[in-house]
Amino acid sequence: MKIGIDRINFFTSNQYVDMVELAQARDVDPNKYLIGIGQSKMAVIPATQDVVTLGANAADSLIDDENRDKIDFVIFATESGIDNSKSAGAYISGLLGLSHVRAIEVKQACYGATAAIQLAKGHVALNPVSQVLVIGADIARYGLHTSGEPTQGGGAVAMLITKNPGILELDEESGFITEDTMDFWRPLNHNEALVDGKTSQNVYLDFFNKTWTEYKDKTKLTLSDFKAMLFHLPYTKLGTKGLKEVLLEANEDEKVELTREFEAAKRYNNQVGNLYTGSLYLSFISLLEHSKDLEIGDRVGLYSYGSGAVGEFFSGKLASEFEDRLPQINLESRVQVSVGEYEEIYRSQLKNDGADIELDYKNDHSKFVLTGSKNMQRQYLIQ
Repeated sequence: MKIGIDRINFFTSNQYVDMVELAQARDVDPNKYLIGIGQSKMAVIPATQDVVTLGANAADSLIDDENRDKIDFVIFATESGIDNSKSAGAYISGLLGLSHVRAIEVKQACYGATAAIQLAKGHVALNPVSQVLVIGADIARYGLHTSGEPTQGGGAVAMLITKNPGILELDEESGFITEDTMDFWRPLNHNEALVDGKTSQNVYLDFFNKTWTEYKDKTKLTLSDFKAMLFHLPYTKLGTKGLKEVLLEANEDEKVELTREFEAAKRYNNQVGNLYTGSLYLSFISLLEHSKDLEIGDRVGLYSYGSGAVGEFFSGKLASEFEDRLPQINLESRVQVSVGEYEEIYRSQLKNDGADIELDYKNDHSKFVLTGSKNMQRQYLIQ
């Protein structure tokens, strides 16, 4: 039975900060951001959006009268959780009107959405009539004036995992690895992540090589079997480094093709920034949207990495309706905010101090918004 991604969608805020302006405000050479990390814009998430609303806004268009009763499992992947007990999956199921479902939250840094897909794949294998809603939603925060600041961002990717999928048929085998590594972590008393950037980069590349080798050993496939190679992109330059590793195995024609497809795959990430759990899948959407040469049956490789650390290399073949099921993404319609406005928005995020607060959401025209907190309970609104 073929199982994979049947539908997919992406959501982020309608605001961004330009990386040249941010670099100038931080008194650094803009090329450090534009070339050094490979980012041109960064999504700015308002206080009226958290991972629940981001996820709901991404998932809403995937649900209709035809499939609502078939969705029986909601898996929410995030490392930006809002409750230490209640899952984000329960919150979002309520907003989306899904009650006859199992709903959970999974966490393993940026790898979470891939873990969710693997769980969903197993569920559909046992329950072929079922559909699983997988959501990867995060808000990347490292703090103002920090080394990690230019690799912030946020948004959500939502996917339906089904049998006979329309977009991507997942292959059975994958290569995976886990090691207890302190390259990136967020202690319980921290709102911002802590990171050892050099260690994280080294582990990312090491895990790619190990999982790619394991995958080839299991499948007997080679680089020539792939149309494109996709990478987790916390910033696009890291994916470029991963691509260089695999291009050591390529002939000249393969180098040209794989590089061209990677350029198509990184365009949205370059303009949004870090999605954590959703970054790999935003890159997949970008590939589908911007590549000129994809055909039904082309195999795509995907490398997922989550600090701490877990890596997995897996693959899939483009299905018969991949061209017809692309989400409608228009990043050009976003509004640019100044560096000062971005800093004010950053500081206005809902705090975990238990205080009652009402947020001004009149300028947030998203369907699902966060309106504040009352009695230590987040308040959501469907507009």
